[in-house]
Amino acid sequence: MDDIFSTFAPQDNLMENVPETPEMDAQTNEISELSKKGYQLLKENRISEAEDSFKQILAIEDNNNYALVGLGDSARKQNHFHEAIDYYTRCLSYHPGNNYALFGLADCYKALNQYHKAIEIWEQYLLHDDRNITVLTRVADAYRKIRDFRKSKELYNRVLEMEENNAYALIGLGHLHYDFKEYRDALFFWQRMLEQNENAVDIRVLTSIGNCHRKLKTFDKGVYYFERALSMDENNFYALFGLADCYRGMNQQYRSVEYWNKILEIDPRNKVILTRAGDAYRNMGDYETASKYYNKALDIEFDLYAVLGLALISKGEGKYDEAIASLTRLIQSDSKNYRLYIDLADCYIKLNQKQRAIETLQDFQRLGIRSQAVAELLDKLQNNA
Repeated sequence: MDDIFSTFAPQDNLMENVPETPEMDAQTNEISELSKKGYQLLKENRISEAEDSFKQILAIEDNNNYALVGLGDSARKQNHFHEAIDYYTRCLSYHPGNNYALFGLADCYKALNQYHKAIEIWEQYLLHDDRNITVLTRVADAYRKIRDFRKSKELYNRVLEMEENNAYALIGLGHLHYDFKEYRDALFFWQRMLEQNENAVDIRVLTSIGNCHRKLKTFDKGVYYFERALSMDENNFYALFGLADCYRGMNQQYRSVEYWNKILEIDPRNKVILTRAGDAYRNMGDYETASKYYNKALDIEFDLYAVLGLALISKGEGKYDEAIASLTRLIQSDSKNYRLYIDLADCYIKLNQKQRAIETLQDFQRLGIRSQAVAELLDKLQNNA
């Protein structure tokens, strides 16, 4: 399961066993031996030596398919994807339909985030072998990346029909449903992964389950999985973030601060975490400490949420004119953020300027963006006007 969650690890090249026959002439035999040697060196990650073997083959026979694919694989292993593409394409120009060149070429396009090209090539491969689980999961993953939910799900399910508990397909379906905000369905597939590997679970399965609970707002259940992940790696960012966010969701700000600060011990210039910690201190009423965190974030670069946090501190301290000035500037830079209008309207309400509050909310509605929170507050103000 080393690379299940991101890029599928390249398989060992299937051409390492070059067939020999008694009739092989000396030249063919030399190519065979050089090819075997090259692929063995590739497996041992001795890439420059492998390349020498493949280039020796090309000196004997121009455009030899084993050598061209071998050189493509060598370049791909070094993340030299454009160079690898040249070798695979050259091979296919002389040996159309070569499965190994197709396989490598598609993987290169995937690595370059050119998913449409990768899909097109993998589908050519599937014409020759439509039950290749490795390729099917790759194509499903590529469709997921281009947000084609139907085709991605269909291909992952084809894999599960062939292999009921295929880890790549289960994980892919978990990611797919999560990406489309179908968190309960995502949770189902992550739980299946956990059931298969209860005693040797990958930490990413635990944090993924925790994140589903976080999105479903079942924060207490999420805490269990993030704590379990943290017991495996005390500095795991996703576990620390998940715990902090779950405690925030449970309105236990004093606990959330503990984990925001643990992240900051590892990454003290993380602007997002600085503003989250600032929010937690602000919600605890510790405005002085909150201000320090917001200003640390702003020392790194402009951050809307840090400025908003400082504006809300001004509001909390009754400095409404100061808060109004800050919120008005923020709206100019982020005019579609409904929360800014609500906070600005609330400042006007606190100053007994109800009409200004109504006008602020109406300004947002004129943008044509729907917000239930804005609509409810506006209705309340107009009906009590």
